[in-house]
Amino acid sequence: MTRIAILETGAPPPALAAQHGDYPAMFRDLLGEGFAFETFDVQAGQWPDPMAFDAAIITGSAAGVYETEAWIGDLLDWIRAAKGRTRLVGVCFGHQAMAQALGGRVEKSDRGWGVGLHRYQVASPEPWMTPAASAVAIPASHQDQVVEKPDDARVLLRSDFTPFAGLAWGEDAISFQPHPEFTPAFTTELTAGRHDRIDPALVARAVDSLKAPDDRAIVGGWICNFLRR
Repeated sequence: MTRIAILETGAPPPALAAQHGDYPAMFRDLLGEGFAFETFDVQAGQWPDPMAFDAAIITGSAAGVYETEAWIGDLLDWIRAAKGRTRLVGVCFGHQAMAQALGGRVEKSDRGWGVGLHRYQVASPEPWMTPAASAVAIPASHQDQVVEKPDDARVLLRSDFTPFAGLAWGEDAISFQPHPEFTPAFTTELTAGRHDRIDPALVARAVDSLKAPDDRAIVGGWICNFLRR
């Protein structure tokens, strides 16, 4: 069985977590059978030995990778040390942390909030990206973006709003800005709950967009293929 370490870097709002589960639970639901998961609360200083796992998943967080909390610096150090010793998958904050740790740059984007169902073009098809797709629609929820990719990273997914929406390093590290682990129901409630921080018109458009079909199952399958390689 494929052994997966989940680096839990944040949590949903408590009311939503009670109904939809925490981020590790969302990844377990997305990826399904055939994996043995162990969760590490990195904000509490829990760090997996990369060599003890076949892969590690770095979750989303409300934090910014450019912030000065000690655990964020420790996470960037862990990513650099783990690269090449286990497979790495980063999502949203995890995507940004991998980019920042491995030579890129992340900042709060002047494009504003990316929320709702976003469509991304596949810029670099990879062998594990089966079934093939030229574009995918995935829930998004972020202000920060990768604004400079690491020199050795390939762009997997892109959009006009998020040019570096998916990255890959060699054959053993990938990351995505959108959230394939977020269900439409969770994303709808999360987005609607931010009407005090996001333009209400944008919230309304984002919530409406989440009624359309998405490609979470396709991207979840891609991640499974990558983890099992």
